Amino acid sequence: MTKLSDTQAIILSAAAQRPDGNVLPLPGSLRGGAATKVVGALLSRGLIRERVVDSPRKADATMNTIWRNLPEPDGRGVLLLVTLAGLEAIGIEPSPDPADTAGVEPTPKQRGRPRKTTPAGADVAPAPKTRDGTKQAMLIAMLRRKEGATIAQIVEATGWRSHTVRGVFAGALKKKLGLNVTSEKVEGERIYFIK
Repeated sequence: MTKLSDTQAIILSAAAQRPDGNVLPLPGSLRGGAATKVVGALLSRGLIRERVVDSPRKADATMNTIWRNLPEPDGRGVLLLVTLAGLEAIGIEPSPDPADTAGVEPTPKQRGRPRKTTPAGADVAPAPKTRDGTKQAMLIAMLRRKEGATIAQIVEATGWRSHTVRGVFAGALKKKLGLNVTSEKVEGERIYFIK
């Protein structure tokens, strides 16, 4: 297996879970020169590749799907897509069904190379796992309860501060694990759930 930094592994795992295989959006903490450096390293290793879109679409910070634009007068947008090598680097074997890897782009070296097959019924992308007995596992269990949990309950159980709890919702649970954290206001108190 290819040696990856934690950031590279997170980026590739997130792209593998998207139907179109788009590398963007990058993790929120990765901006500017750091983003360019990580993307450059992934491009040079053939784990991701650029693809120019047919229509002129501008890079848009709100949509965060276009990496850059070609120089004028062309101005077309450039996507970043995970390659088959990128999937293999994070331990995902490409599926023999082309529909399962529709957004994944083969690198020039991989075109024509026979694909590895997965056993029938195997998942293409393994679900992210959490270790039992950790605060994160405790938090997930609290949010999966029928009655959910408040920030105050989570703070008391974990010893974290409220801003840390909200950060874990957005980062570890939503972005890294792909869990859908929702909330509703009940009797003036906000209750959080995983659905």
